[in-house]
Amino acid sequence: MMNALNTFICPSCGKEHYEWPALAFPYPSSYGSLSEEEKQYGQTELNEDFCVIEYPDQIDFFIRVTLTQKVIGSCEGLDYGVWVSLSEKSFLDYSENFNNENHEVVYFGWLSNWLPDYEYSGSIPMNVETRKGSQRPDVVPHEDPNHPFVQDYFAGISLKEAERRIAAMLGV
Repeated sequence: MMNALNTFICPSCGKEHYEWPALAFPYPSSYGSLSEEEKQYGQTELNEDFCVIEYPDQIDFFIRVTLTQKVIGSCEGLDYGVWVSLSEKSFLDYSENFNNENHEVVYFGWLSNWLPDYEYSGSIPMNVETRKGSQRPDVVPHEDPNHPFVQDYFAGISLKEAERRIAAMLGV
């Protein structure tokens, strides 16, 4: 199943591994629930890194980030390209410093994509950690012993489970 992926030699263990693709979401879940009319007539802005949705009573601000899921028995993690919502103040600070290669700060955000294989009763609080070099920020969920995704994030998932998730997202 994973033979179609590129392989690489791991610098940590010296063994050959598959290079997994990031499981990316093109937009926040709330953007996907908008009608085409709402998307086209100035109520939203979306590009590769930023999304703004204007509602009659509020404005929601989102940025694209990376989330790496620990994989037990593997030298690499399973990467997700997800979106988080930020406060207006944090969003403006991040966008003003978007091209600042030395901007390192931690924001509070909410996971804004529903990851397959998990049920959600609400969003998951996240620390959004910007990184040097103008890379997308990493996110780390706040610890919550009652949420299966948060449990898996800290404990890790099996190699078999990671490969199953990749195959499901790729439609393989």
